[in-house]
Amino acid sequence: MAKAMILAAGQGTRVRPLTKQTPKPMVPILGKPVLEYIIEHLARYGVKEILINVAFNHWKIENYFGDGRRWGVEIGYSYEGVREHGEIVPKPLGSAGGMRHIQDFSGFFDDTTIVLCGDALIDLDISAALFEHKSKKAMASVVALEVPKDQVQNYGIVVSDRDGRVTSFQEKPGPAEAKSNLASTGIYIFEPAVLELVPPGREFDIGSDLFPLLVAQGLPFFAQSRHFNWIDIGRVSDYWSVWQRVLRGEIAEMNMPGKEVRPGVWVGLNTRIDWDTVKISGPAYIGAGTCIESGVTIDGPTWIGHGCRLRKNSTVVRSVLFEYTRLSEGALFDEVIASPLYCVDRHGKTTYQGEETTNLRWGDSRA
Repeated sequence: MAKAMILAAGQGTRVRPLTKQTPKPMVPILGKPVLEYIIEHLARYGVKEILINVAFNHWKIENYFGDGRRWGVEIGYSYEGVREHGEIVPKPLGSAGGMRHIQDFSGFFDDTTIVLCGDALIDLDISAALFEHKSKKAMASVVALEVPKDQVQNYGIVVSDRDGRVTSFQEKPGPAEAKSNLASTGIYIFEPAVLELVPPGREFDIGSDLFPLLVAQGLPFFAQSRHFNWIDIGRVSDYWSVWQRVLRGEIAEMNMPGKEVRPGVWVGLNTRIDWDTVKISGPAYIGAGTCIESGVTIDGPTWIGHGCRLRKNSTVVRSVLFEYTRLSEGALFDEVIASPLYCVDRHGKTTYQGEETTNLRWGDSRA
């Protein structure tokens, strides 16, 4: 079976504040990092050797996944950084540069390799994608998906001929300039020979540097257009919508934890809920050690992490509360993602704890 590389060295600036202290692939959905779903998916298809390139807050990824044995896979890490004024500073080498860095170190990529971004949920049929790659004798394949014409500016756009051979690649074109509506999903399949095209020791990107090179040299580079769920968390607004879809049960292999105590209402261990006076319409999950006082209203899809406290008569509507978030009495949290430190609305507008201008009142339940 093929090997895999997961790209996890980026900073995730477009999903701040969620990534202020967390690498983007560690952002949780149903209490599990996005990266964990990707590793489970690879394991399902028998892909057992996985390298992850890391940079910002890399230890958070390494401490969580270790050597991968809990998932029945082997995981290795490739740190990208430099020493500046005696300090070690993260410095990503770009998606292709990161691969070349690994190849120069040990020659790891000696077989067909699947490369995936660490921040999207996918249910791609990996066996079918590998079969198509091999039967076309491709040196490189990009898995693409049709997107609406008015969305093309958010993606790398792939232009291919009738046989699927890539003729050009446009990085985030405007709808008027876009030559197709096939978007690169950030899932690639490479033969080892591709790495010889990547210059060593410098930043080099798959989409903007390597792909134009493959096209210019007329190498066997193909696009695969497949139907599968690809849920990209590019912006905070995407993250909010993903949660809504997942909680509604629209995505396979993503199941609610806890115990279903009422239709559509799941709870963790050791919760304290005033069932006689609270109004909960699911789907909703209430994490372990959470206290929900009298008169609280919860409208699903809503996720409440462990150790939260919802004070009297507070209301939560279609929201995600991360662990240890405390809502003040009578507070209304409507279509937001909140933690003890910040609250982000579904459009990405952030309010920080203690700001004078907001009428939102919340804090940390641990104190």
